[in-house]
Amino acid sequence: MSHFDHNATTPLDERVLAAMLPYLQGLYGNPSSLYRLGRIARTAIDCAREQVATLVGAAAGQVIFTSGGTEANHLAFAGLKPGARFALSGIEHPSVLQQAVRLQSQGCQWLKLDVGGNGLLPPDTLAKLKAFRPEFVSIMRANNETGTLEDVRQYAHALRADGSIVHTDAVQALGKIPVAFTELAVHMMSLSSHKIYGPKGCGALVYDKGTPITPLLMGGGQEQGHRAGTENVAAIVGFGKAAELALAELDDNRRHLARLKAALEQGLKTVPGLTIFAEHTPRLPNTVQFGIAGIDGEMLLMNLDKHGIAVSSGSACASGGSEPSPVLVAMGVAPEQAKTAVRVSLGKANSEADIVAFIHCLKTLI
Repeated sequence: MSHFDHNATTPLDERVLAAMLPYLQGLYGNPSSLYRLGRIARTAIDCAREQVATLVGAAAGQVIFTSGGTEANHLAFAGLKPGARFALSGIEHPSVLQQAVRLQSQGCQWLKLDVGGNGLLPPDTLAKLKAFRPEFVSIMRANNETGTLEDVRQYAHALRADGSIVHTDAVQALGKIPVAFTELAVHMMSLSSHKIYGPKGCGALVYDKGTPITPLLMGGGQEQGHRAGTENVAAIVGFGKAAELALAELDDNRRHLARLKAALEQGLKTVPGLTIFAEHTPRLPNTVQFGIAGIDGEMLLMNLDKHGIAVSSGSACASGGSEPSPVLVAMGVAPEQAKTAVRVSLGKANSEADIVAFIHCLKTLI
């Protein structure tokens, strides 16, 4: 199987598995216990917290471990009260957009930020935000479908001065480009382990210590009182190891992915009727979303799967429906064209030979 869907998930790195195994076997202590097995588990969590914090240039005490990026996004929104004013774009991850629907039902006011045809917020966005004066703003760092990179920093700096709390979903950016919490100037940032060759079911919310956090889960003092429940020690250890490896190998992986992406796009441009969405926009080094006129994206996905090639037609968290990609529709792409979309997201194990084989198979199927 050629795995070209790394934005959905990445394979577990063998070095990460090796770090996790002791905590799935003999080192099974509850990290809240005071005896030796418990203290060992607690030390392992503390080490992982340092590793994740170091990857994003934060302090260990700013990292709250969660069950994944979705819970981290929910935790970021938890402090909003009925009637609050908030703003976010129409291309956010479903776990963010569904928060908007819930909050609107509670009387909150939502400023839905439009994006341009390039997938980015247009130049007049900041003026709209300042006029609306939201209490909370969420802008994703990298889009999970198109890979477009939003300049979160410019908005965060300006909105901080107006008293807005700013959150960014950095799940897709992590491990692919440098992600520095302090430099982004946000109050909160969501991360996920399984996007950086770590285990599924583990993520984190990184936060400014001056920002109030409203727990979703209560009943214990875990995670500085911000998330009750016995910690998933093995997964947290795996996340920490994955973060350590991501930092050490970031530059090499970026160069490798950029080379593959250039080769992929060169090959795609030889396919008649093919459009690369957001082609001339700054994007992640591993992500290409395209559509071929007259070819249904999901049908193409299934046929590629029969040939041992795994790609996506959009967000894995919103798959299974017949509706066109809401990201592309928000960018002004016609629904008929949006339904042709296929996303290729490359990973460190992919090779140029994989790209050649993919282009050959694509042309054969068409």
